[in-house]
Amino acid sequence: MSSITVLSQHRERGGKRHSVQDAAGQFAPQGTTPYLSIIIPMFNEQEVLATCHERVCAALDALPHACELIYVDDGSTDESWTIASQLTSTHHQVRTLRLSRNFGKEAAMSAGLQVASGQAVILIDADLQDPPELIPAMIEQWQAGYDVVDMQRRQRHGESGFKRFTAAAFYKLINHLTEMPIPENVGDFRLIDRRVVDEINKLPERTRFMKGLFAWPGFKRTTLQFDRDPRLAGVTKWNYRKLCHLAFEGITSFSTRPLRLATAAGLLISLAALVFAGTVFVKTLLFGDPVAGYPSMMLVVLTLGGVQLLSIGLLGEYVGRLFIEAKQRPLFVVMEDAMRKGKEANTASSDSKATHNATDSPSSSQSQSREQRAMTYNWMQYIPTELARHRIHSH
Repeated sequence: MSSITVLSQHRERGGKRHSVQDAAGQFAPQGTTPYLSIIIPMFNEQEVLATCHERVCAALDALPHACELIYVDDGSTDESWTIASQLTSTHHQVRTLRLSRNFGKEAAMSAGLQVASGQAVILIDADLQDPPELIPAMIEQWQAGYDVVDMQRRQRHGESGFKRFTAAAFYKLINHLTEMPIPENVGDFRLIDRRVVDEINKLPERTRFMKGLFAWPGFKRTTLQFDRDPRLAGVTKWNYRKLCHLAFEGITSFSTRPLRLATAAGLLISLAALVFAGTVFVKTLLFGDPVAGYPSMMLVVLTLGGVQLLSIGLLGEYVGRLFIEAKQRPLFVVMEDAMRKGKEANTASSDSKATHNATDSPSSSQSQSREQRAMTYNWMQYIPTELARHRIHSH
């Protein structure tokens, strides 16, 4: 693993969270509420899961409180689920969710956020490009009073120059098109306070661009810079086609400026057409120049036709998103849900393949029986209305 350098860049100073200690100077027990939830979405990551679990648990063992790890299998076709369902921890709770098919990483992260019950949540990829060893540094910033700790990539090891260029261009473009700033070179690796997670879980949209949704609630934020490692093993599941699709989803989900640009382009072309028509009229009337025939006509027709098709296609993308939202289909479907506390497995699987909606809260599932609701949404008891904040010592 490459060396990691951490640099804190504070955007807004926050107040420190209160610490809770007993008479012996040790931190008071947290009860049944996990101190921290780690969400690890995965898709065909069998080569790295064991090492990922070992390194994440080692980072969490440095904390004085019990945490929970949530592995979300996004329809893997290899042995990822088999491996994840056998992972345990001596001190921490391990939960595994298995989606019924590949819904995409955005849906997998949303599934993890729906069931996470910790006072803070950290999202991290299973490929170990984002080092789990930075978790204590993130906790330190959270304890200083920040609600969101963004992890900004200073160096992107293992990525081609073209990919780094396109990533930088994307962030420049989306920040130019949207009124809400999205931190540059910040992926999904971040810490989010409980109240921010609750606000994100309230958002109803089915077409999700999580980097934008993480930025939308606001709250007090800070940034830690780090050098990103190459993949430990396996290959990336993100090809350029998927990356372009995600970029387009982000732009159309958080901005209507492309529609305004299409309108402006139409006005400019109409103005240019009027100027051209006036020029042709004056030249023909005053100087007797013949009007150019076929080439000029084809140029105008093809130009206008291309602009019209582009504008119609852009409009169709927005209409298509309205169609998707109007259908109100679930964001994801959970096929299996297992929880293990320490070394003892306590499995809770839904034979009916319970459907989790992005906007549904546990109390809104009136059609489920009490036992089924407790089995599927047994995380509800971990979310109090007002959560105490506990400060940890740096090790």
